[in-house]
This record gives sequence, C-alpha cells and structure tokens, in this order.
Amino acid sequence: METMKLGIEQDSKYEELEVHIHYAQKDKLVERILSFLETVDKQLSCYQDGAEHLVNVSDIYYIESVDKKTFVYLADRVYQTNLRLYQLLNDLSSSGFVQISKACILNVNALESIRPLFNSRMEATLINGEKVIVNRSYLNGVKAALRGGEK
Repeated sequence: METMKLGIEQDSKYEELEVHIHYAQKDKLVERILSFLETVDKQLSCYQDGAEHLVNVSDIYYIESVDKKTFVYLADRVYQTNLRLYQLLNDLSSSGFVQISKACILNVNALESIRPLFNSRMEATLINGEKVIVNRSYLNGVKAALRGGEK
C-alpha cells in the first residue's frame, strides 16, 4: 500500500485556496486525487419545488432518468435537472461517474460495496445504505471505474 504525506498550512497572505501536489510519477492514485479535486467545487444546476439549487457534484450519489425526467439523488435529498442523462454522463465521467443501467449513472465515490446477484447483475450499496442495480452490460465500465481507469 502506498503512503502519502499530507501537509496543510494556513497563511493569511493567500487570497484564494491553492493546492500543490508533488509526486515522482503520475499513477492512478495521483489521477484519482486530481479527478476528485476537480469535482470539489463543480456544481450542477437542479431544482426542487420550483426553486433552483446549485448542487455540488461530489455530493451526488447517482442520477436516474424516469419518464423523460432526470433526477439527481444525494444522501438525503432528490432534485430534478433539465439535463439529459447522456449529457450528464459526458460531463461527469471524468469525475467518477459511470453508467450502470440504461437509465442510471452512479458516482463511484459514493459506493460502499458491490455484490453479485443472479443473472450476471450486481447490487451496489451506497454509503447512505441505498441499493442500486448494476446491469450486466455495464459491468465492465463499473469495474474499470473502480480500478481508477477508463473502460
């Protein structure tokens, strides 16, 4: 297992947050850290009860399309967005999102565990305890995302 040093420093001379990463060679761990950092302040425009909300991408567990409507699921809230699932997958695939069924994309950073079911499907348990089904035709993409790479 790789070890990583973490140093933080508070200094009033900085007007904005600055992140420095030092590494000998760019590997999958570095790629994952960079990908995560890119999502920390990335937001998605959603709405609920007629009010617009900006949702942090890193707070999204999964996104599902039902009856031509796109729903965004967080730990304890559900929002709606006007964007289509394919648009969101295109925008968020570099942020840890992977397609798990025809109508659902999952944030692998919200994944707690995954277990096999019958008929070559998998059941993914999220860190809030919710469960979603991974269809067999999307398993390779999920496995690649869990390894930190592309399909």
